[in-house]
Amino acid sequence: MTALPATLRALVGDDGVLDQAGDLAGYRGDFALHTDGPLIAVVRPRTTAEVAALVRACMDAGVALTPRGGGTGLAGGAAPAADRPAVVISFERMRAIRTLDTTGDIMVVEAGCTLHEAREAAVSAGRLLGLDHGGLSSQIGGNLATNAGGNNVLRYGMAREQVLGLEVVLANGDVLSQLSPLRKNNAGYDLRQIFLGSEGTLGLITAAALKLRPAPAVRATACLGLQTLDAVLDLFVRARTALGEAISAFEVLPRAGLDLHFGHVGRAREPFPTITPWAVLLEADSASPYFDLPRAVEELFTSAIEDGVVIDGTVAASEAQRQALWTLREGIAHAMIETPGSLKSDSAVPVSAIGAFVTAAMQAVEAVVPGCRPVPFGHVGDGNIHFNVLPPVDMAGEAFKARWGEVTEAIEAVALDLGGTVSAEHGIGAIKRTALRRMRSASEIDAMQRLKDAFDPQGLLNPGKIL
Repeated sequence: MTALPATLRALVGDDGVLDQAGDLAGYRGDFALHTDGPLIAVVRPRTTAEVAALVRACMDAGVALTPRGGGTGLAGGAAPAADRPAVVISFERMRAIRTLDTTGDIMVVEAGCTLHEAREAAVSAGRLLGLDHGGLSSQIGGNLATNAGGNNVLRYGMAREQVLGLEVVLANGDVLSQLSPLRKNNAGYDLRQIFLGSEGTLGLITAAALKLRPAPAVRATACLGLQTLDAVLDLFVRARTALGEAISAFEVLPRAGLDLHFGHVGRAREPFPTITPWAVLLEADSASPYFDLPRAVEELFTSAIEDGVVIDGTVAASEAQRQALWTLREGIAHAMIETPGSLKSDSAVPVSAIGAFVTAAMQAVEAVVPGCRPVPFGHVGDGNIHFNVLPPVDMAGEAFKARWGEVTEAIEAVALDLGGTVSAEHGIGAIKRTALRRMRSASEIDAMQRLKDAFDPQGLLNPGKIL
């Protein structure tokens, strides 16, 4: 073990290895989990060849490897092993955009390229990358390793649906390079799907070929107030009927979430005059300037008001107004993260069961911790309601944190009873392994374990994650 840091330096240079305690502190986890295990070093390669060499060196030494992206995960997937010596591989210096082709609409980016950098590169070329969520400092490799979701899954799908090809370093140090720009390729097993969502337990993603789309030429955004979740679902059906596949986002915002955001920023900027229990942030866009989406959204708003489905609302008349509406949505998420003791949940249920889920989950968490404050918000269009929970007003954050396990299990039990999932977009990581076994059958878990054993026979790639 004492010789390993010198070996790593020989592979990536002195500036590519961190092994001092102060330097290691920032690489011990993500938003959900930090560990204090025997972390030998953090290595920061610049090339795929260096990643391959590092993997071989660690495998030869029998040392666990934890891949790290932007550290913004919410399932503990970036936390190094707590019970064994480990090395963290950070992709922060592998940030190149290798190619961007506007004829074939494809870009090849390295794993350390941030989501923000990738999206901006696409925009500068008049294109859209269909992955969009609040973690813009997250890295593409981490997004693909966790199969990240986001605000526009309704229109463009999860992270895996943005991928045409991958470059992956396997546990033996071999490089699997499948960065083909082909959109149709039935030549054998689709190996990329094995690694997408595997959280670095089967191989380390070093680059990806991503789909691009023409950038939106016209966009319409509205924030509408409603009385009940039944009305929210009614509006969703109306919106799909009126706008079709042009809908890119349909986010529900509870009054408790808006109040939390306003309290966090120190001012209240209501989207419309009437205070309603629920609000929906709806957005539609089209790459064609010939579709009159603003008119379609206005007519949807008018008819929903006339039928009593919507109580009040506003339609953005400028990009500044659109950004102000999205600030409400993202502000809830930021305030939740920065509120001591707040529990972040990631369940999903069939869209038609959203109302039943929220009602039953509210009752379930109240039974566990009376007075706790649910803040269910998020992606109506794909059933991924983040049933987040704040501690009771008179309970300290740390005290409520001690009850997280009970509260989370109560929420997940409701979701599973309704045919849902314990993890919609954040992954399993280290903190949802037990929950995974409540959801998946013994035969499914066995199949996952056999796949893990085949790709990583030493069990050293991100151990303690998923299984």
